[in-house]
Amino acid sequence: MNFLRNVDQNAERWLLLVFYVMLVITMAIEVLRREIFAYSSIWGEEIVRFSFIYLAWVGAAAAVKERAHIRIDVVMHYLSPPLKALLYIFGDLVMFVVAIIALYWSWETLHVSYKFGSVTDGLRVSKVWFLFSVPLGFGLMIWRLLQSFARDFKSLRDGTPVYEGDTLFE
Repeated sequence: MNFLRNVDQNAERWLLLVFYVMLVITMAIEVLRREIFAYSSIWGEEIVRFSFIYLAWVGAAAAVKERAHIRIDVVMHYLSPPLKALLYIFGDLVMFVVAIIALYWSWETLHVSYKFGSVTDGLRVSKVWFLFSVPLGFGLMIWRLLQSFARDFKSLRDGTPVYEGDTLFE
């Protein structure tokens, strides 16, 4: 049970670390190869590109978890905790509907790529591995939104302040 709790708390963080390290190391190797040996590979550019795509989608899910997406919250400072919780629930509900639709269509794209056997240009591996970043990101977003709903409904029920995430600027 402790393992699952640890995965739940740190899944996006570990995935972001893996993809970021892969991106940086591959990019450094490719720059050295290009500058020192006057040679570069096509697979290095693909690894960097797809690592960046995974970073974006997993990062979006991490931002949902921490309520770190850019938002204008001037009005929120003047609202009561129950009304603030209701507004956050409404915003998460809209995002949830969009994420469900996007998950469906990204899964459809993944299925078509698998069906026709499309491969990447340089690595010559199935594009399914790289296209999976979109449903993975939206799946993680949906999971984090469900957790957010539970947290916000609890705040609404108990009358406690709603979780607003960490502020970057005051």
